[in-house]
Amino acid sequence: MHTNRLAKEKSPYLLQHAHNPVDWYPWGEEAFEKARLEHKPIFLSIGYSTCHWCHVMERESFESESVAELLNANFISIKVDREERPDVDAVYMSALQGMTGSGGWPMSLFLAPDLKPFFAGTYFPPVPAHGRPSFTQLIERIHELWTTERETLLESAAGITRALQNPKNNDRSPSPNLQNVIETTFQYFQQSFDPAEGGFGGAPKFPRPVQFDFLFNYFAASGDTQARDMALFTLRKMALGGMHDHIGGGFHRYSVDRYWRISHFEKMLYDQAQLVHSYLDAWQVTHDPFFRDVVSDILEYILRAMTHPEGAFFSAEDADSEGEEGKFYVWTLAQIEEALGPDAGNFANYYGITRGGNFEHGNNVLYVTELSHPAHKSFAALREKLFAIRKKRIRPLPDDKILTSWNGLMIGAIARAGDILNEPRYINAATNAGQFIWQNLRQGSNLLHRWRDGEARFDAYLDDYAFLIKGYLDLYEATFDAVWIERAIELQAEQDRILFDEKQGGYFNARESEDLILRSKNEYDGAEPSGNSIAAMNLFRLANLTGDDRFKSRAEEILRTFIAKIGNYPYSMPAMMSSAFWLQNGVVQIVLAGNDTSEFRQVLNSYYMPLSVKVRAENSPNAFTGSLQAVEGKTTVYLCRNFVCELPITEPKDLEKLLSDNPAG
Repeated sequence: MHTNRLAKEKSPYLLQHAHNPVDWYPWGEEAFEKARLEHKPIFLSIGYSTCHWCHVMERESFESESVAELLNANFISIKVDREERPDVDAVYMSALQGMTGSGGWPMSLFLAPDLKPFFAGTYFPPVPAHGRPSFTQLIERIHELWTTERETLLESAAGITRALQNPKNNDRSPSPNLQNVIETTFQYFQQSFDPAEGGFGGAPKFPRPVQFDFLFNYFAASGDTQARDMALFTLRKMALGGMHDHIGGGFHRYSVDRYWRISHFEKMLYDQAQLVHSYLDAWQVTHDPFFRDVVSDILEYILRAMTHPEGAFFSAEDADSEGEEGKFYVWTLAQIEEALGPDAGNFANYYGITRGGNFEHGNNVLYVTELSHPAHKSFAALREKLFAIRKKRIRPLPDDKILTSWNGLMIGAIARAGDILNEPRYINAATNAGQFIWQNLRQGSNLLHRWRDGEARFDAYLDDYAFLIKGYLDLYEATFDAVWIERAIELQAEQDRILFDEKQGGYFNARESEDLILRSKNEYDGAEPSGNSIAAMNLFRLANLTGDDRFKSRAEEILRTFIAKIGNYPYSMPAMMSSAFWLQNGVVQIVLAGNDTSEFRQVLNSYYMPLSVKVRAENSPNAFTGSLQAVEGKTTVYLCRNFVCELPITEPKDLEKLLSDNPAG
């Protein structure tokens, strides 16, 4: 019955709303000009395609003819996909958090025609509930105030915007002692750790892989086994819990309970990518095949379900199918009995499946009931049976847009997994995705953010640059193909030119733009790390790969800038604190010279050495490491610090002995 302007967009999220009766506009000048000409406020709705409560609000409100009539008469309604426009999302999330003290999606904001916000919230129900007005009541009240007290609303919008543009924490405090800041971060994780179930804090529990990265780094630097054990225990509990899809692979977005059992069922590419790194770290630290198997489980899911035919990686899979959250993933005991026959009892006991169910309507989310997991392998054939049955169900909708940032994360993850696990398919997948991004999202000397259905669009943001540079550096170290480090260096120069803040330090999230009321920087490592945290790490790696001290100077500057800004809360940026180890503890440059490096790589990859870079002498970007040669025609390894090297090693067993005596490098 209805088609609005969103029908011309490529975003799966915007296309979901293309046939609402609401007269939606995409973010852009057409909507802004109409608001100015008609002196109407803007209703701004921000979400993403796999957001459960976004779907709920659409069904309840945006598909309602009566709601649409009110919105269309009194507002200019704009719909934004937060994954396409993270710059817009960041600005108005800051406004939402400033006005309400919390955030979330869908975001529902009301703006003056000059884009300054005067009211913000998240989900609003169709009828008043839990202290919230209905959405209809809200828009009627906003319209009334706009009609009778417009100047008050405009003054409020101006004040809110000034507060956003001049935050109280903008003044840097003196840089604290680096070791003290590292210790403060570790102590926070000690105090918030759940010793019974793993994770940090209570329910809901989100996988935040930057925390594991910091803890493993802290263990390598200090030898403190508690840091290692908190990370390992949490990773094991997550993999055994219902947040892990035991039938189809990969991890859901988060657990709604303390026990990692009941999921919020969407699957995000950035979670899979970061968790691959975390479980690879866990395998290198322990050599426990359990962790290696989790890596393979994630990546087989990615290659099967989340990979474009031309090689890049899709963004997400929805939580909902057939209008119900989790319907694709859950099982009744009767379904298990029908599928598995006499094996059903043991399988049900192992995976916590009961007649009454552990989820809604007698359904069950599969989770491993015992920490020891002795029978997991023996159930492989039964899981395959359930997988074949599940394939016939209506699958949740995929978000098949290609984001440069998230692809950068996965390129690095699957490249590193291919190297460490000696799996050529993974290396090939990383290479194909790396080429796809360069060929399809690089226009001249300009990097772009999103590709879908043949269209590349939106100037790249900081996360695109930082995450892709990281992916290319990981791909170089996995393949020693010089093209990847050359591209990383090119992108780093571009990132510096476009996004570096010469006055305050650090990188802006996005280019300066007339349609943004402020130019923000992210000071939080959340579900995704901050672009600044990854940028600092990239710069330290580039300095040690190339020998160019300008990279190191900028990395130090970013680190000190953000440590001063986050002050007493360094644990809000654990990925930034991980980069601090590069400054504090020194870095090992591992130089390989000669033809067949495979045996040496196998030895190197069996050790967790977070403060190291690998480089091939024959195509090194640095004259010093490039001058190192194979000894007597034998493949040779040099371990160097600050470009001063130990004696050459020509036998893998000698490298093994050296590393086993000093496993952290």
